[in-house]
Amino acid sequence: MAAPTIPEPVASFIAAVNDHDEQAFLDAFAPDGAVDDWGRDFIGRGQIKTWSDKEFIGSRGTLAVEEVDVAGRTVTVIGDWRSNHANGRSKFVFDIDGDKLAKMTIREG
Repeated sequence: MAAPTIPEPVASFIAAVNDHDEQAFLDAFAPDGAVDDWGRDFIGRGQIKTWSDKEFIGSRGTLAVEEVDVAGRTVTVIGDWRSNHANGRSKFVFDIDGDKLAKMTIREG
């Protein structure tokens, strides 16, 4: 089975995450971008970095993509998340603004 096609900028974002490339991860977000991690909101690159240092890039997370759905400027990715912080099937919903991520929402997949 072929891997699902992931549109940009989400494809580059996932590659940055899986490569543990903090700068590319942060650069993927708009300056006022946000992360909603199970109802906890982190707004702006400073808050996103603080959260990520512990729970995302800093925990050596990787995402094995299983499903992709595109609806307008929203890309939903479901996959197997593995890290030193949390593990399991997760759903990532990305709201796209131009070539940046406006918001990433994480929920159970």
